[in-house]
Amino acid sequence: MWGSQPQSRRGRRSHQVILPPRQRRPQGRRAPRGAVGSSDISKVVAKGDGKTDSTKALNAAWVAACGKEGAQTLTIPKGDYLIGPLNFIGSCNCSFTIQVDGNLLSSINLRQYKGNWIEIEHIDNLIITRKGTLDGQGKQVWDDNKYDQKYNCKTLPNRKGITIKDVTITAPGDSPNTDGIHMGDSSKVTITGTTIASGDDCISIGPGNTRVNITGVTYGLGHGISVGSLGRYKDEKDVTDINVKNYTLKKTSNGVRIKTYEDTVSTLTASKIHYENIAMDDVANPVIIDMKYCPNKICTSKGASQVTVKDVTFKNITGTSSTPEAVSLLYML
Repeated sequence: MWGSQPQSRRGRRSHQVILPPRQRRPQGRRAPRGAVGSSDISKVVAKGDGKTDSTKALNAAWVAACGKEGAQTLTIPKGDYLIGPLNFIGSCNCSFTIQVDGNLLSSINLRQYKGNWIEIEHIDNLIITRKGTLDGQGKQVWDDNKYDQKYNCKTLPNRKGITIKDVTITAPGDSPNTDGIHMGDSSKVTITGTTIASGDDCISIGPGNTRVNITGVTYGLGHGISVGSLGRYKDEKDVTDINVKNYTLKKTSNGVRIKTYEDTVSTLTASKIHYENIAMDDVANPVIIDMKYCPNKICTSKGASQVTVKDVTFKNITGTSSTPEAVSLLYML
């Protein structure tokens, strides 16, 4: 499942996601045989005026295309399309390209949402492309969410073979809990050529992630790139084989960080984590491993962390720090 959350246990997101130009379909992922088709949502009663609710039109266009065979394209033309929850559910008989040329604006009516803003589930051979924008409009509803009091969250489903390339993600620096990209229980994830600015973690690598490669990312504002937090929930899985290279951070509150809860309820290991060619400009806490992490004083006990952190390497980390300590190791005795 790919989800973009307008509201969550951590508060409504307020990202603007600018998509890259169309790319070729990855090699080795052939489209099913059949006719090539396309659907333009402006031709199915969707209006790009920024006011008319286009949720039903877009969901209907997905269902129609999903039932066809061959290579299908769902086009969101130029314009501003107001939408509530979108549920793009498979399995489909086709390979799918979603071309976002216009702007998708999230409805700010929170009563519409029972889950995520955009959900894509059980789909193979999917490309989301072009130069459109996904705008969560979160700033208008932050006051309606007690984001700092909601820490229960459903487990993220497994994702495998995901590439995020040439994407721009933005949220104000004071936006609450707005991770740029969060991943959990995923493998073979590649993030490259991406620019992120947010109010929380640039990229958050949660439990259960393996074989993650991040390269050529520029990040400003926010909390830096984090492995974790880890150990908060029962039955969390190990994190391993994480590679971060050619990364630039500017004026962030952390640089590269690993964080585990002080009162962990899971026993897991974070290992084989490699950082290389990381440039930092006026970054607080450039390198930090925090095994006493406890935001908003929610921890109920103290003691030795049940998370093991090992095989972590740092190579060619350069730049300037806004704090006296360039490296911080916070651990339980």
